[in-house]
Amino acid sequence: MPGFMSERKRITGPNHSFSPLGEQVKLTHSKSNLHLTSQVANDFDSPLLPGLPDDVAMLCLALVPSSNFPSMGAVCKKWRSFIRSKDFITVRKLLGLLEEWLYILTMDAEGKQSQWEVLDRLGNKHRLLPLMPGPVKAGFGVVVVAGKLLVMAGYSVTDGTDSASSDVYEYDSCLNSWSKLASMNVARYDFACAEVNGIVYVVGGYGMDGESLSSAEAYDPDIDKWTLIESLRRPRWGCFACGVDGKLYVMGGRSSFTIGNSRFVDVYHPERQSWCQMKKNGCVMVTAHAVLGNKLFCMEWKNQRKLAIFNPEDNSWNMVPVPLTGSSSIGFRFGILDGKLLFFSLEQEPSYKTLIYDPDAASGSEWQTSKIKPSGLCLCSVTIKA
Repeated sequence: MPGFMSERKRITGPNHSFSPLGEQVKLTHSKSNLHLTSQVANDFDSPLLPGLPDDVAMLCLALVPSSNFPSMGAVCKKWRSFIRSKDFITVRKLLGLLEEWLYILTMDAEGKQSQWEVLDRLGNKHRLLPLMPGPVKAGFGVVVVAGKLLVMAGYSVTDGTDSASSDVYEYDSCLNSWSKLASMNVARYDFACAEVNGIVYVVGGYGMDGESLSSAEAYDPDIDKWTLIESLRRPRWGCFACGVDGKLYVMGGRSSFTIGNSRFVDVYHPERQSWCQMKKNGCVMVTAHAVLGNKLFCMEWKNQRKLAIFNPEDNSWNMVPVPLTGSSSIGFRFGILDGKLLFFSLEQEPSYKTLIYDPDAASGSEWQTSKIKPSGLCLCSVTIKA
């Protein structure tokens, strides 16, 4: 996702050690939480749950209500490591326990303070996230990978001096905490970013001295490492990226070879580790975009009452009129909840309702309205299943 705030832009194998459970972990209950206190050293060689093979223990831990995950993470390093791992998400998925949450970055009425808030599938406000670490930045990118929220790079102003960043922070929804990840190779802002097949990609943007960039890099969360990949054929900034059909698409924004906004589409094939270019059909000056199913949904600045839908199977675009029901606004941000596309109005009309587009609904029934909406101006939103 480009810089939406910019002014420019193993678990070890089964262990059959049978130690009394009571000697290892003490469980105490309160009215609303399960408090867990470890009585042993944080030993990664010990089993997750004494007396049980680790594969069974993983199932037991995954069955605990999600509200108790932060407390579980404080028991010992091994529990915390498991909760942070992809194995934890995988087990919960197999058990059918994954919960869908809508994370919305909102701005207050004065435009001074941004805050991540979390809504459940019914649109009820669940909680506020702890404030993002590091200096206040703009032009940063946001992406979700393996149930984690990543906030990447951007620029900040300190004592009147602009500074581009390569910092990357991760929010773990299970532990309700932020942590710092490996930094990117190139500091940048107003860049494109997206996840494809579990790998995070960042492309283009502006660099440390405000120079336009053609460089691109990929992040592997399994090894916490950024690797430079083949660069674009030309610098590109203010663009956006999406992962569709196993490929990375970069659209919109500007490039050094175009006058105005670029209609060229850069496509990266991870298997080939190379770029190709589509010379037509690209969306320009995109104000909102989202991937739902295997299609890309966009809204352009010049026509914000029409929804542009890209189908990668035949590289075609379909334009769908946006009804005036709910809100007559001409500016929206997108959200995804329960397989539907939500339109959050940028105009804070007291009585407006959120428009919902259901791509799987019968013809004539695609559009609905809902009371689901953020508490403030929506800067961006992502969907996390954890």
